[in-house]
Amino acid sequence: MPAQKSETMPMATGRFHLMAKPIGALCNLDCAYCYYLSKQDLLGSKRRMTDDVLESYIKQNIDAQDGPEIVFSWQGGEPTLLGLEFFQKVIELQKKHCPPGKRVENDLQTNGTLLDDAWCEFLRTNRFLVGLSVDGPKDLHNTYRVDKNHQPTFNKVLAAARLLHKHGILFNTLTVVNRFNARYPVEVYRSLRRQLGAMRIQFIPLVEPNVFERVAPQHWNEETLPTLESPTARPGSLDSIVTDWSVDPEDFGTFLSKVFDEWYRWDIGKAFVYLFECAVGQWMGLGASLCTLAETCGLALAIEHDGSVYACDHYVYPEYRLGNIREQHLSNIVFSSRQAAFGIAKSKSLPQYYRECKYLFLCHGECPKNRFIRTPDGEPGLNYLCTGLRKYFSHIDPYVKTLAQELHAAASPPVAR
Repeated sequence: MPAQKSETMPMATGRFHLMAKPIGALCNLDCAYCYYLSKQDLLGSKRRMTDDVLESYIKQNIDAQDGPEIVFSWQGGEPTLLGLEFFQKVIELQKKHCPPGKRVENDLQTNGTLLDDAWCEFLRTNRFLVGLSVDGPKDLHNTYRVDKNHQPTFNKVLAAARLLHKHGILFNTLTVVNRFNARYPVEVYRSLRRQLGAMRIQFIPLVEPNVFERVAPQHWNEETLPTLESPTARPGSLDSIVTDWSVDPEDFGTFLSKVFDEWYRWDIGKAFVYLFECAVGQWMGLGASLCTLAETCGLALAIEHDGSVYACDHYVYPEYRLGNIREQHLSNIVFSSRQAAFGIAKSKSLPQYYRECKYLFLCHGECPKNRFIRTPDGEPGLNYLCTGLRKYFSHIDPYVKTLAQELHAAASPPVAR
C-alpha cells in the first residue's frame, strides 16, 4: 500500500492512548480464556510489525500527541516473542523522532515466561514499566494459564517477578478475575503481595459472551439477551450467555469487597490497587483514572501489527476498524467523527436503570463490551457485572467516602484567622 498520505501532518492533536499489538495475537501460552488468540483467524493476525510500519507508528504517535509525555504500550499476544532486537529498534526510532520538549515512556505487558537477565537489563536501562500477568497462587494461576503443551506456567512467572525485583524494575501485576479464582480473593491478594512482592496491582474481570470469537460487541442479537434475574445471565448453565470461565457477577462483587478489606487493613499507602485508588478519586469528585469506569470512552485505541487502528483493545473486530496508518495519519483516525461517536455512545446508550442508580458516578455503566444483559423491565444495555459492582460499591462506600474526605481536607489550605 502507498504510504504518502500517512506522512502528512495531522489535522488535529490531543491526548489519547494506543495499545500496540506488534506481534498480533501470537503467543507462547495457550490460556483457555484468552480473548485475543482468536484474532489470528478473524484478522489473519499471524505476522510481526514490519520496520516501516513501526517507524510510521512511532513518528505519527509522537506528532499526534500535544502533551509533553508520549506513552507507548506494547502488548500481544506475547510481545517478547519479537526479541530484544525489535525493542532496541523501538528505542532508536523514538530517539530519532522525539523532538525537544517531549519525552517518551514505554510499558510492556508480558506473561513473563521469556524474561531473562538480558531482557531485564534492557528494560531497566530504558525505564520500561512492566505489566506481569499472574492470576494468583500456583493452583489458581495454573487453572487456565498454561503453555502450548498445556504445562503450568506459575513457576516461570514467579521467577520473572524475582528477576524484575533483582534488577530494580517497576512492575504491575495484572490478574484476570475468572470464575475459579474469584472464589479465593484473600488467597489471590496475599499471593500477589507476599509471593510476588507486587506493589501495583490491577484486576480485570473476565467477561466473554459465548459468541465473542465471531460477534463484535453491540452486534449481538438483542432477542437472545437474558434479563438480569435470568439463570442464563450467569455462568454455569448449558445455555448461559457467557463462557464457562467468565466470572460470576456476584462472585466478582465479593472478590473486590474482600480484597478491599485486606488492602484497607494492611496496605493503604503501601500497595497501589488501581480499582481502589480510582474509587477514592471519584469520591473526591475527580474523573475516573480507568477508562472502563469513565463517563465516556474512545481515547484508548488499539493498533495491530499491520498498522490497522481499532476503536478499542476489546473492539478489534472488522466492524470497528477505523483505518490504517499507511493510508491516513494516526491523529486523523483517532480524532475522526466515527471514533468520537463511539466514545460518546457509552453515555448516550445507558438504560434508565443506570440513570437511577446512586453509584452511577462510580461506574457509568462500566465497559460497553459487557453490556449484553437486559434490565428487570426488559431494556437492553445493562452490564453483565452490574449486580457485582453494586455489591462492591455498597461495601466500600463508607470507607472510601471517609478516605476521600480526609484526603480532601489534607489538600485544602488552612483557613486564615
